Amino acid sequence: MTPLDHDLTRERAFHDTCRAALERMVGAAEERVVTGEDVAASGADAEALGYHLRSHAKALREEEPGPLFFGRLDHSDGRHHHIGRRRISTHPAEPPLVVDWRAPVARAFYQARPDDPQGVRVRRRFGWAPHSRGDAADLTGLEDEHLDAPPTAEPTGTGASPGPGAYGDTSRGLLAAEIERPRVGPMRDIAATIQPEQDDLVRAPLGTSLCVQGAPGTGKTAVGLHRAAYLLYTHPRRVDRGGLLILGPNRAFLAYVAEVLPALGERDVRQTTVEEEVARAVGHEPRAEDTAAAALVKHDARMAGVLRRALYARVAAPTGELVLPDGAYRWRVPVDELAAAVERVRTDAPPYAVGRERVRHRFVRALRDRAERRAGPVGAAWERRVARARPVSRLVDACWPKVTPEQVLAEVLADPRDEALSPAERAALRLPRPSRSYRSARWTAADLLLLDELAALLERPAGYGHIVVDEAQDLSPMQCRAVARRTAASGSLTVLGDLAQGTTPWAARDWREHLAHLGRPDARITALTAGYRVPGAVVDLANRLLGTLDVDVPPARSVRRDGEVTVRRVHRLEAAVVDAVRAALGRDGSVGVITPDAAYEELRGALTAAGVATSHPGDVTAGTPRVTVLPAGLAKGLEYDHVVLAEPAAVVEAEARGAHRLYVALTRAVSRLEVLHTRPLPRELADAAGVG
Repeated sequence: MTPLDHDLTRERAFHDTCRAALERMVGAAEERVVTGEDVAASGADAEALGYHLRSHAKALREEEPGPLFFGRLDHSDGRHHHIGRRRISTHPAEPPLVVDWRAPVARAFYQARPDDPQGVRVRRRFGWAPHSRGDAADLTGLEDEHLDAPPTAEPTGTGASPGPGAYGDTSRGLLAAEIERPRVGPMRDIAATIQPEQDDLVRAPLGTSLCVQGAPGTGKTAVGLHRAAYLLYTHPRRVDRGGLLILGPNRAFLAYVAEVLPALGERDVRQTTVEEEVARAVGHEPRAEDTAAAALVKHDARMAGVLRRALYARVAAPTGELVLPDGAYRWRVPVDELAAAVERVRTDAPPYAVGRERVRHRFVRALRDRAERRAGPVGAAWERRVARARPVSRLVDACWPKVTPEQVLAEVLADPRDEALSPAERAALRLPRPSRSYRSARWTAADLLLLDELAALLERPAGYGHIVVDEAQDLSPMQCRAVARRTAASGSLTVLGDLAQGTTPWAARDWREHLAHLGRPDARITALTAGYRVPGAVVDLANRLLGTLDVDVPPARSVRRDGEVTVRRVHRLEAAVVDAVRAALGRDGSVGVITPDAAYEELRGALTAAGVATSHPGDVTAGTPRVTVLPAGLAKGLEYDHVVLAEPAAVVEAEARGAHRLYVALTRAVSRLEVLHTRPLPRELADAAGVG
C-alpha cells in the first residue's frame, strides 16, 4: 500500500466516524425537542426555547447529504483540524471532529501561505467524486501543501499536475479542479475554495458596510452569500434580532443562488427582489405600465422631495382658537399659541403620523395647563378623554390631516405641480386619465416605490440587521432609498455589483454617489478583479468593450489561461444555433443560449423543433434539461459551462445601454463561448472572428 493509499484509508475511516457522530447529533437534537416541552418556564421563554430547539433539529434533519469535510490543517504544535461546512462533535463539550469553516481557527485554511504560515505546517485538500452524497468511498484524492517547506515545493498526494502557480499557492491541482468543474443546476457554495482576498470580505465585522466592485467571475455573489452565513454564525443573536435580507435582481437569479445558504446550514434567510419586497410592504401588486419617460422621473431621487412637499403641504396653521367645554368650565387656547405648537412639531420633522399625534398632545397639554391652573391637577383619564374630544380632533384634522400614501400619490400624479421638475417631466408624470378614486388606482412598479417612500414619511419602518444587495449597480436612486429604509440604524449593508454591467436606464456610474442613496456614503469599497470562474480567453474578449461603457472600473483579469472562444459569421442563425447546441451537448456541463430579447421565442422554438429539450432561466429542479434558453435581459448573475451567444449587434441595439448588456452576455461562460452572427459585429469585436 502506498503512502497515499494509507492516508486515503485513514481519512475515509475518519469520515465514517464523523458520519456516525452527525447521526447522533440529529438524534440528540430530536430528543431535546421532546424533553424541552417539559421545561418549566414562562410562556414567552418556553416558546423561544421550543423554537430554538425545533429550528436546530430541523436544520440538522434537512441538511443535504454530502462530504462532511473538504480540508484539514496540521499545526506546528501537533494539533490538527478537519474543516467542513458544519461543526460535528461527539458531545457539545468535547473538541469537534470537524470545525465549521466560519470558526476563527479555520481562517488559517484560507489565509496561511509559505511566507506567513500562521502556525500551519500542512494544509490538506480533499478530492471528492462529483455529486458525492457523502459516501466515504467517494473520497478519491487528497493533496498536501507543506507551508513549512520552501515556496517552490510541489503539493503531494493525487499526482495531479499542479501547473504554474496561477492560483497564488502551490496546491493548484484539487483547488483548480473544484473551481473549474462543470456547473449543472443551482449555484454551489465556495467554502472549499475561498481565496484570501475573498475571505477578508467574508469575515468583515458586522458593523462594517462593504461595497464590492466585482468584475465577472470574481465570486462577488458567493462572497456576499458567505458573508451572510458568517455573520449569522458569528453574531447569531444580533443578526437574528434584526433579521437578514438577501436582495437579488430577479427570480431567475434567486433560484440559481437559493441553495447556497441552506448548504451552509442557514435556512431562515429571506431572499427576494427589491420589487417584491416593496410590493409586500405596501400591499399592492403592479397592475399598470409606465412610459419610459414616466419611469425615469419616478426613479429619480428628486421624487423623494416632491413627495415630502406634497405630504407636508397638507399641514396648516389653525385659523381660530380652540374652545373646549369641560363641565362648568370652558377652556380656551388662543390661535397664536396653537400655531406655534404646530410649527414646533413641523420644525422637529418627525414622521408624519408621529407629528400628527404630537400636535394632538401639545393641544391637550395647553388645555391641561389651563385646567390645572384653575382647578388643580387632572389625571390621565382626563387627558385621554380630552384627546378624543370632538373640538380637539376637529382641530387636529384641520391642522395635520390624516392621509394614506395612496391618497397623496394619486393627487401628485393627477396634477404634478412641483417646481423641482421640468414642464416635460411634470407632463410625463401626469396621468392621462386619473382614477376616479385613489382606492381604484392601478399602480405601476415605480409607483410602488413612491408609495413605499410615502409610507416611510408617515411612519418609519423597522430595519434589518444586515442586508446583502446583489447587482446593486442597476438600482435606481429611489430603489436605493427603499433599501436604505430597511437597514436598521445600527445595521449594515453588503453591496455587490459591477459598474460595467449596469444595464438599466438609471444604472450607477459612481459607487460613492450610489452608496449615498443607499444610506451608507462611507462604506468601504473594495475591487475584486481576479476572476476564478471565467477563463482568460472569455475575459479578454469581453474587455474589448470596456472603453465604450463610460465607467471607471479596472479591467477584469482571469487566473485561468484556458477556455475556448469562437466567433463565427453564419448564414442561417437558427440552424447554426441548433448545430452549436448539439455539439455542446457532446461535452460535460450546462449550456446557455443567450439571445436578443426579441429573438427569444424564435430561437427557442427552433431548438424545440429540432428535438432539443430546453429549460427556462432559474429552473434548477432535478431532471431539468442541460440547455437553458434565455433573453439577454435575464442573463445577469447566471453562468453556464458553454454559452452560445446569438447576434451581438441585436443585443446592443435593443436598448440604450446595449453595450453593457452585451458585456454581461459575453461573461456568462465558464468554459466555452461561441458567438454566432449574421450581421456585422460591434466595432470593438469586429476583429475577433475566428478567435480560438
